[in-house]
Amino acid sequence: MDLAANSGDLLWCFSQVKGTVEEDVTEADIISCVEFNGDGELLATGDKGGRVVIFQRDQASKGCDASHSGEYNVYSTFQSHEPEFDYLKSLEIEEKINKIRWLKRCNAAHFLLSTNDKTVKLWKVSEKRKRAEGFNLRDETGTLMHDLSSITSLRVPVVKPMDLMVEASPRRVFANAHTYHINSISINSDWMTFLSADDLRINLWHLEVTDQSFNIVDIKPANMEELTEVITAAEFHPTECHLFVYSSSKGTIRLCDMRSQALCDKHAKMFEEPEDPANRSFFSEIISSISDVKFSHNGRYLLTRDYLSLKVWDLHMDSKPVESYPVHEYLRSKLCALYENDCIFDKFECAWSGNDRYVMTGSYNNFFRIFDRETRRDVTLEANRESLKPRQVLKPRRVCTSGKRKKDEISVDCLDFNKKILHTAWHPTENVVSLAATNNFYLFQGRD
Repeated sequence: MDLAANSGDLLWCFSQVKGTVEEDVTEADIISCVEFNGDGELLATGDKGGRVVIFQRDQASKGCDASHSGEYNVYSTFQSHEPEFDYLKSLEIEEKINKIRWLKRCNAAHFLLSTNDKTVKLWKVSEKRKRAEGFNLRDETGTLMHDLSSITSLRVPVVKPMDLMVEASPRRVFANAHTYHINSISINSDWMTFLSADDLRINLWHLEVTDQSFNIVDIKPANMEELTEVITAAEFHPTECHLFVYSSSKGTIRLCDMRSQALCDKHAKMFEEPEDPANRSFFSEIISSISDVKFSHNGRYLLTRDYLSLKVWDLHMDSKPVESYPVHEYLRSKLCALYENDCIFDKFECAWSGNDRYVMTGSYNNFFRIFDRETRRDVTLEANRESLKPRQVLKPRRVCTSGKRKKDEISVDCLDFNKKILHTAWHPTENVVSLAATNNFYLFQGRD
């Protein structure tokens, strides 16, 4: 049932889109992650070229009506990671930004963690509005003077206002701790430690210590031929600093408690849904792999995304999910073709709304899905810059699987699998969502 079908439900409006309109998109410009900061005033995107672009909400539009309050403009751009080469393994290390996580703000500056496949970096983003002038031993350009005989009097340097300059500087580099590709980073609720997870291990770091980390999960078998699953995502609990979860390619989610033991190879709870024998197929194991896991803001629930569905789990019940939402069930009959073009291995992210009432995830053809957990209604919307105008209300999209196609429907055979929304983020307090579609990111705003 459509989310926007009844009065009282959210209507989603187009707010803005950032990115180029060229057909030929360079690989480096493809957005690989999006993340709001704690108050939603900043939005960071990372791309495959190793760049981080930070957008800031327009200060002038804060007091305006809701239709204007979601506009973000470029605040800072910096090169976070460069391509590297591992000479011991003869492997290239891509500069692609896999994840960005914001730290809690505690002074005028902002701090964030960014990671590529091997290295996590802590960045400080700060503003400069003043500069010192009138030095005795430096000239107007700031260069140290060699001929001191020209100095005939002493000057007192003065601080003068200048145009706003935003600086991004690396404060810490957390390297050489992962043999495999990092897929997740998560900051603990103590704001002093964070975890980084790769395919087989999860490490715990202190933000002040770069040369040492503690291995808290290791699922690597003694014989790699016995390897049956890999870690796909990991996240700390939002309030309990000793709890974290990690998901696997087998469709399981494990909750671990660091109070019980230093190496959390034995989980406190395992969440797993028994497979329906009627849906058993060659692709069952692939599509059951969990691509993302997120705690709800209140810490009571887990949201997981596998290839075909979203599931909500109650931490108090590990036998089955309390809610299950099909995302694109119409693709079940297309799994063979999706396997051949590798789309079946796409990793879709998911997101909670700030009040935990709504959940969101992406799909193909630049579709994205929003589910209302209270009314059990849902809507399919499309991010398409060609048919969107500012503050235009989005029309729900429907996919026709067979028979006669209605005017506003699209046939499942006409879906463009090269257009996909893998990365999503929801504003922490407002109904504003950000979506990455290839080299563009979209902002949409919900209104009652």
